[in-house]
Amino acid sequence: MNSETELPNLVDPEQPNSCFLQKFKLYETRSKFYMIGRDKSRTFWRVLKIDRLDPSELNILEDPATYSDDECYDLLKRIHEGNKSMGGLKFITICYGIVGFVKFLGPYYMLIITKRRKIGVICGHTIYAISKSEMIPVPNPAVRSKLANSKNENRYKKLLCTVDLTKDFFFSYSYSVMSSLQKNLCDNKTGPILYEKMFVWNEYLTRGIRNSLKNTLWTVALVYGFFKQVNLSVSGRDFKLTLIARRSRHFAGTRYLKRGVNEKGRVANDVETEQIVIEDAAEGSPVQISSIVQNRGSIPLFWSQETSRLNIKPDIILSRKDHNYEATRLHFENLVQRYGDPIIILNLIKKCEKKPRETILRAEFANAITYINKSLTDASRLRFLHWDLHKHARGKATNVLTDLGRVATFALGLTGIFYCQVTPNLGPEGLLKGSFFEKNDDSGKCLQHSCSRKYEDDDSLETEISNGSDDASRNYNVRSPMFQKGVLRTNCIDCLDRTNVAQYAYGLVGLGHQLHALGITESPDIDLDNPLAEDLMRVYEAMGDTLALQYGGSAAHNKIFSETRGQWKAATQSQEFFRTLQRFYSNAYMDAEKQDAINVFLGHYQPLQGKPALWELDSDQHYNVGRRNDNVRSFIKRSLSDGHMLSESDSPIASADVGHNQPLSEIAQGGSKGISESAPAISTCESEISYCRFTSPMPCKQLFSGMQEDQCLQSDNIFYDEHDYDCNFSNFLNSDWLSSSGNSCEEETCGRSFASVSSENLVNGPMVETSTSVSESGSTKKGKEQCESELSDDNGILEYSKSFMNWVDNGELLFL
Repeated sequence: MNSETELPNLVDPEQPNSCFLQKFKLYETRSKFYMIGRDKSRTFWRVLKIDRLDPSELNILEDPATYSDDECYDLLKRIHEGNKSMGGLKFITICYGIVGFVKFLGPYYMLIITKRRKIGVICGHTIYAISKSEMIPVPNPAVRSKLANSKNENRYKKLLCTVDLTKDFFFSYSYSVMSSLQKNLCDNKTGPILYEKMFVWNEYLTRGIRNSLKNTLWTVALVYGFFKQVNLSVSGRDFKLTLIARRSRHFAGTRYLKRGVNEKGRVANDVETEQIVIEDAAEGSPVQISSIVQNRGSIPLFWSQETSRLNIKPDIILSRKDHNYEATRLHFENLVQRYGDPIIILNLIKKCEKKPRETILRAEFANAITYINKSLTDASRLRFLHWDLHKHARGKATNVLTDLGRVATFALGLTGIFYCQVTPNLGPEGLLKGSFFEKNDDSGKCLQHSCSRKYEDDDSLETEISNGSDDASRNYNVRSPMFQKGVLRTNCIDCLDRTNVAQYAYGLVGLGHQLHALGITESPDIDLDNPLAEDLMRVYEAMGDTLALQYGGSAAHNKIFSETRGQWKAATQSQEFFRTLQRFYSNAYMDAEKQDAINVFLGHYQPLQGKPALWELDSDQHYNVGRRNDNVRSFIKRSLSDGHMLSESDSPIASADVGHNQPLSEIAQGGSKGISESAPAISTCESEISYCRFTSPMPCKQLFSGMQEDQCLQSDNIFYDEHDYDCNFSNFLNSDWLSSSGNSCEEETCGRSFASVSSENLVNGPMVETSTSVSESGSTKKGKEQCESELSDDNGILEYSKSFMNWVDNGELLFL
């Protein structure tokens, strides 16, 4: 074997020494529940005892012994004989894991999975969804209090049951589906700590049993979002495409009741999307795998919209103005900790409206990024790109996807993809058995895996290694691994419809590079008329519909996808109108109860006797944004959710960059102190990993051709703020609805710079004076027309502006 590279081992869940319990039988006596669990290969059995005599406390005891099938049968027989006078031992049901325990006003209830279905496989690990679940009271009827049948108790039970576990929840016994593939291969953490991740929705429900047993043998970690796996083929080469969307449990909820950011830097509708490609390899051969991760989330400002039964588009209100943007900073610190640098922000909201709604957030978001970037080094600056998808969508749908594809190409070039080959010999603990990397015996330093090579040099990436086995020794060509570092974060207003289109464009570009890395295709480019593009579109469309139903109450608006497929325009319009009405009805009439159910499921609200019932309180949004505190900095806490792609300090990725895993403010100061005392140590040595950076097939000057930098600075299409931190709103955003005459312009003709924000839409918001001259307006309009013509140029390869090149190199702001 190559002296520097060790390939990871994968699990075979069928192996006898596998330690995952996958099937359970529940029995009861008058005094106890007995749960018998076994592994998939029927090699060992374990016993769990749950006390039923205490009416209000949860008492769980795990038998430390491991039983065989016969021994387990004898044990159950003895339990039955010993309890014959009280009815003996009774079989209740077969189940496939404990979802958790919950208590309202009366007894504890146990939530179990009674039916499951297989929805996919990742490297031999089966992924399941829930087909049926049950909620069983723990105490026996003789000791239950009167509260067990009270009106409020029954209402809480009914409320919890509205969280449908059979829709969009998924889990695995042997694979950490709450983490990305790169994270799983670079980090060997297992057990209870995995339940603390931001994507595990039953963390609260399982807290009691995990604290009692100090293990997770009996529970399953539920991820909420989307999972889809399809088999595809290119030129006779078969591969599996898996698309996973993981919804964060932090600041989770419904569309109008969860907006923006909270004090801890957690945003609403925070979803991590991972696209995995695994080739179908012959048995005994190394398997090539690749993944890319992107993120979506609400605009990280304090803002809200009031649910209205009369107004289908409520006003947007900036609330609890944070002048230092501490919560925004915390959000991006968390993204850096999870994914590393660079953070690329693609903002798709409108730049001009008759009535100011989205434009209010557009200006404030730009101010926040500019303010945060003041204190950051050039390497750590946030890359911020504005691109008004709504305006560009008035043209051809294919043009929209083409333009987004250009942005995606450069974003992918900055972050890279994850790629590696895994060995065919399977170990008992799968991807989590050990680190993907080994330590160098001489220096103790993490090994270097160079990834900064062009795809044209694929042949040089291959090294001959010998992989020994009991039967024979085989030689395989193994390419060096590549790693993703940094992430593209996309948002619109709801982070649903427009965001899903942009994520598809990024996924399509990523798929081309993934297939090229796997050696399946000769070129990393996939045209929109390629059948693969249509296959991928359908998967992303399904994901968009699912996420939109969860957060917005209706399927996504898929106008661009429908037009790309050539769907009849009248049918598309009818579908969009119906979905608008469905979303409006859900938001106005259903979301409040849905939010209450989520709060109970996640443990954000815990009922107590004598405390006001959940339905007697004000709306969730009022509770979160209605309170005032002038000293914002004093009560905002750091957002220290765990990493989800990059490994901790014991893997090479964590030490790859000086300042990685540090707060943005400390990176700017050059300090090496972590975010908190528990944060990983930061290496001060030179990077020992070269992260892959794609070389674009086009030179950097081919985007937005022909524009000079001064034109871009005046254009309402593009703005790049190059180290000018004293600029005001009039430097870069535009809106004619604030003209001194009071006349509103049509959205199609807005051309002047954004100069002020109406105070009636702000709470403690900014007050900026209007200072737009006629000459400025004229030059802006001219710049706009020029930029639009260049963006829509279909004649050959376009050139990229100097401002775009600077943005790629240095970050900061870019407006399209």
